[in-house]
Amino acid sequence: QVQLVESGGGLVQAGGSLRLSCAASGRTFSSYAMGWFRQAPGKEREFVGLITWRGGSTYYADSVRGRFTISRGNVENTVYLLMNSLPPEDTDIYYCFDWGLVVGRPEDWGQGTLVTVSS
Repeated sequence: QVQLVESGGGLVQAGGSLRLSCAASGRTFSSYAMGWFRQAPGKEREFVGLITWRGGSTYYADSVRGRFTISRGNVENTVYLLMNSLPPEDTDIYYCFDWGLVVGRPEDWGQGTLVTVSS
């Protein structure tokens, strides 16, 4: 199992930027990638993007491509989500996930961090 801890959420004005962090520990050798989903109350969880550990390939949802950037940190097993040009519609709880190499899907989740974009 991989333990994931997010940080960096908070309140930002529309048009602003925010950076989220996700630190992984535990069985990280079984991880293929890490990334982010988001979810608003009463809505389904939505894929945001991910980055693979080997090669650093990134994949993004159409709704965030060009505005959001996922990167790996200098600190081992840390991933960042830089969000730019935020509109109020990006207000959500953002969840970090670990994509399990064996299971081939998101396997472990962080507790979530709230991002609120004010108009």
